[in-house]
Amino acid sequence: MAEKWNEAGREWEDDHGLLDEEQVAVCQRADLGEPVSPVPTRMISNGEYMPVPQTPQQKRVEARVAELAEAASQRLGISRRQFLAGSGGMAASLLAMNEVYGQFFSVSEAELYESAAYAEAAPPKDLFVFDDQLHMVRGSRPSPAALRAIAQGPTSAPKVTANPYNRRGQKDELGGEWSVWNPALVGLPIDPAYAHITQFIKDVYLDSQVTIGLLSNVTASMVQVEGQPSRPPKNAEEAQRGEILTAAQTAAARNFVNEISGSTRMLCHGLLYVGKGNLAFIQEQTDKNEPDSWKGYNISNSAKVDDDPASLMRQWRHDDPEVAYPTFELIQKNYEKLKAKKPGFNNICVHKGLAPGPPDPKRGHPDDLPKAARDWPKLNFITYHACIQPNFFMADALEEVKAEKLRGGVPNISWTTEYCQLVAPYSNCYGEIGTTWASSVVTFPTIAAHILGQLLKYLGEDRVVFGSDSVWYGSPQWQIEALWRFQIPAAMREKWGYPDLTETAKRKILGLNSAKLYGIGAVDTAAYKPVPKDYESKMTEKLKGILEFGQLRADNLAKMRETYVALNIQPNLTRYGWMRAEA
Repeated sequence: MAEKWNEAGREWEDDHGLLDEEQVAVCQRADLGEPVSPVPTRMISNGEYMPVPQTPQQKRVEARVAELAEAASQRLGISRRQFLAGSGGMAASLLAMNEVYGQFFSVSEAELYESAAYAEAAPPKDLFVFDDQLHMVRGSRPSPAALRAIAQGPTSAPKVTANPYNRRGQKDELGGEWSVWNPALVGLPIDPAYAHITQFIKDVYLDSQVTIGLLSNVTASMVQVEGQPSRPPKNAEEAQRGEILTAAQTAAARNFVNEISGSTRMLCHGLLYVGKGNLAFIQEQTDKNEPDSWKGYNISNSAKVDDDPASLMRQWRHDDPEVAYPTFELIQKNYEKLKAKKPGFNNICVHKGLAPGPPDPKRGHPDDLPKAARDWPKLNFITYHACIQPNFFMADALEEVKAEKLRGGVPNISWTTEYCQLVAPYSNCYGEIGTTWASSVVTFPTIAAHILGQLLKYLGEDRVVFGSDSVWYGSPQWQIEALWRFQIPAAMREKWGYPDLTETAKRKILGLNSAKLYGIGAVDTAAYKPVPKDYESKMTEKLKGILEFGQLRADNLAKMRETYVALNIQPNLTRYGWMRAEA
């Protein structure tokens, strides 16, 4: 029988997990060894699933981190554990990954020894960051466990016991089936309130460098009404039952953050329900909520094409003159009246991609964009996720790149390459990298480099914008830091004609491009006041009511974590659970 920790007796007792004796016999406890890296280098199981063996690539990274840590800690006169827990440990991990996977991260050996050198290579404190895709959830709904689990890896169990977006068990570039995106989440349980407003504000405004955040929302595709089977909504009013955040709630959260900070720290989307039957709702949002731009989903059943109250809403495409165009016309008409106050009101932000299947614009394929861009030159079409087709796990894209399957002379990343080439001539089309960046930068850095390279090659550095899709994947800071340190390898640039990802380009992508799209004049971070740390105490009963605050009671884990962070305890990097023993 395996062992597990007995908190009451402070000793190990029999484990009643799901691994049998034969499985446990080829495993070992992960907590017994010295920490080897701030970034996980092998799969750890909590006993509900069998950990896969460490891959050859992971072994090489782990061995190289150990070599660097041993030499650096001796030179610094500290223990290896102390070294790994500091900035030098992260530098060692980045150096080791560069050696094994390719030169993707800007990091120097000096950073092993000098925290000042590490800080110098990190994003500057005055960096203007405009995160144009943020999410939170109304208080009566639990936060989505699968989205958090994909970012934090196997330690998210027992809520999620396998990678929910890699059912075929494919390998990423690290050699794993479920590699960690955000190391800060490792070991934390999935709090059902992680995406509610209180944790959202902490993650975005206290724990990251986000200057201005754009709060997004999702048009409901299916609803459950009066015990009936789930079905598409009949109208926008009915769809509100299925929204994770209503238009009114989105605006209320924006107003609250701006009020308590005394400056514009948040903007918000209106919900883009299209079609003649939804025009009244678009106007109602405009008048009541004053959205800063619009967010829609082709794949969502969010188009009301007629005035029949019994008809169901359906999917839509950008270039449909009978469905999308009446909505675009109304938005443009309102924009002419509101542009002085709402300069980004003409920004049409639409989720495209993350939807494996046939190349149908109703599922997010980009071939409906050129005509819409030509027909509506006064509207900006901001394509979220840069139209990436693979659903969070990009093993198929990596195989296509390795096979050099080309489109227009560059590796074909479905559907992003086609998107870049289709919209290149249209100056009112912009590519946004939310989730696409998060899902590729750590686990598929080759794909991340190709995506950024192609966006820069075809759209240019002025038409690419940053979104983190947080707080699904924790605080956006890890994505900001990864982009600031990321580079497209010189050999890749030379072979495929990709531009260099310069500091100027990074500043534009991380904030300056969106600032122009939304008419933000002040890009000096000193012009923005901080969100006060006692923000929760400033929430009024009215606001709590609007956001359905407290209807879903979470445990105290989030507050416990806040206390832990405030104590500034040095991380020990210990992994708890089972890992495969060496053969």
